[in-house]
Amino acid sequence: MKATIEDRIEKTIQEAIAERRLPPGTKLGEQALSDMFACNRANVRRALASLAAQNVVDLIPNRGAFVISPSPKEARDIFQARRAIERTVLRQACTNLKPEDLDDLNTILRDEDDARSDGDTPRALRLSSAFHLRIAEIADNAVLQRFLADLTMRSALIIGLYGANEGTNCDKGEHGRIVTALAARNEAQVLAEMDRHLSHLEADLRFDPAQDRPAALRDLLMRE
Repeated sequence: MKATIEDRIEKTIQEAIAERRLPPGTKLGEQALSDMFACNRANVRRALASLAAQNVVDLIPNRGAFVISPSPKEARDIFQARRAIERTVLRQACTNLKPEDLDDLNTILRDEDDARSDGDTPRALRLSSAFHLRIAEIADNAVLQRFLADLTMRSALIIGLYGANEGTNCDKGEHGRIVTALAARNEAQVLAEMDRHLSHLEADLRFDPAQDRPAALRDLLMRE
């Protein structure tokens, strides 16, 4: 199916958030987006309404659309919810795992390592999200997949706002240890590895006042 202009706008904003190029609180001006995508403002409004329904954009009357800016409590709540969803997903993935699924996960791991070695942080971030979502596909529960996709996107925003550094916030071996335990269908071990991984991500958050990172919306959205 051919992507609509609304789909393109949504995907561009989602990718910029996932790669932490688009800081929380950034205003998504209708006219700027209309000019950027050579479309009318009605297209932009529909895309922003869809993103608002996905909890990644706030639509504020008389002010416009803004990338959500979670509070410290919301950040903790999101990680708590993500931990619960990931545990349920992993239990089912242990049951459903096929050899080709393991091949896919190992390919993501190799690509993630290559991206880190090349210093390509945006690609490493995309692959980190893809890793978690691929496990959700293995679990084969469409509802859980949607929940995890939402929580993964919101986690990226939180790390962008409160992360202690500009890296991926993922220890190089954490995903690998999850795959090893999953391949062994060792449910207790894979749950422990995922809990350790998510706890590491959460522990790296620093709830200090956010630093302003002013830039033109086009520069934030479009990759170099």
